[in-house]
Amino acid sequence: MPKATIVIFSGDLDKALSAFVIATGAAAMGWEVTMVFTFWGINIVRDEKKKAPLKKDFTSKMFEFLMPRGAKQLRLSKMHMFGIGTAMMKKRMKVKNVQGLREFIKDAKELGVKFLVCNLPMDIMGLQKEEFIDEVDDICNVSTYLKEAKDAELNLFI
Repeated sequence: MPKATIVIFSGDLDKALSAFVIATGAAAMGWEVTMVFTFWGINIVRDEKKKAPLKKDFTSKMFEFLMPRGAKQLRLSKMHMFGIGTAMMKKRMKVKNVQGLREFIKDAKELGVKFLVCNLPMDIMGLQKEEFIDEVDDICNVSTYLKEAKDAELNLFI
């Protein structure tokens, strides 16, 4: 079975959509797909409602407050225009019957895509496993990613 790894470094809506279009397409074709969320990309898989069960230091609280929480809060990488561009894009997607990012996440999971979150940015930003959506399979480190990528026919960094 062909294998693909996709590292999602960006937390921008358009880049996240691209990553999930590729992931769901590959999984629908029978590929084994692993998505690794790191640095700003981890915001994609943050749960909109879940809070950390443990107390956080000041810097961790600031990261939590300043970063988008989940797929619905992501912004476009270009033409955000104080939210107008992002709202226009979401409306246009709806008009054109293109599903939203949250639906792509659910579809990817149903197709067997594996979601991993990198532990280094989690530690830096003070995030905990309990703050992520249920679709996240595990927390990983760089060696986990390298093992996944070593045998993959397709390796993408978005």
